[in-house]
Amino acid sequence: MHNLCRLLQSYLTVLLLLAGLCLHSSTNAYSAQSVSRGRIDAEIETQRQRLTSAEVEDRRDALMKLGALRRADASRVAMAGLTDAAPMVRAVAAKAILSLGPDESVTALIPLTADKDEFVRRESAYALGLTRSRKASEALTSLLMNDKEDGVRAAAAVGLGEIGDETAVVNLSNVLSQVSGKKREKNVFVLRAAAKSLGQTKSKAALPALIAALSNEKFEEDVRREAANALGIIGDPSALPALRAAATSVDPYLSQAALASIHRINP
Repeated sequence: MHNLCRLLQSYLTVLLLLAGLCLHSSTNAYSAQSVSRGRIDAEIETQRQRLTSAEVEDRRDALMKLGALRRADASRVAMAGLTDAAPMVRAVAAKAILSLGPDESVTALIPLTADKDEFVRRESAYALGLTRSRKASEALTSLLMNDKEDGVRAAAAVGLGEIGDETAVVNLSNVLSQVSGKKREKNVFVLRAAAKSLGQTKSKAALPALIAALSNEKFEEDVRREAANALGIIGDPSALPALRAAATSVDPYLSQAALASIHRINP
């Protein structure tokens, strides 16, 4: 009986020791989280104050640091940069706010698509694409079809591809067919972006424009390569004849792209 009591005492002692260790560990973890949270809050506040600096570079750098935190509270502070007087700051703010989430980000970014500065419109188009929200499609389509700057139209096409919205297929196809807006699209970067984005929609409705672009020997080889790649992504067998024809191209890169898509469609 005496031995049993001693055994029970030892057992209770061990349990108490383990409980103490667990409590100590939990306390340390909570303390570490508190310190980490405190540091983040302090960093956000530091960058908030820098956004009031008279120096453009300070404000730009503050926004980059806020965006790098990838936190909604940091992005909320970064929203102040969207209306900054300096185009560079507004452009950087476009991506710094993306941690707000898709819907709120799209709402905040759409006004920038009408910004007087080309660089700001371009960066806002890229940022809208990164939201992956279909709510951004209308604004991006408007930029694609109406903006006067090649870089902005190309960014809009890229953004539409990131979203992958099938409702954009008609306008992207019109661009690739060189019938966008009031004049034919001639910029290679815009045409390439349109071809790639059509592939990203994975819509069979994009096939006619892509096949026509691939088969059009007047197009730059870069555009035809993007069309070949896009057809492989969509994966419809109806593209095989055009791809087989392109596989015999004297351009080795176009030939390689066509062959890769053929194997993708028909392994």
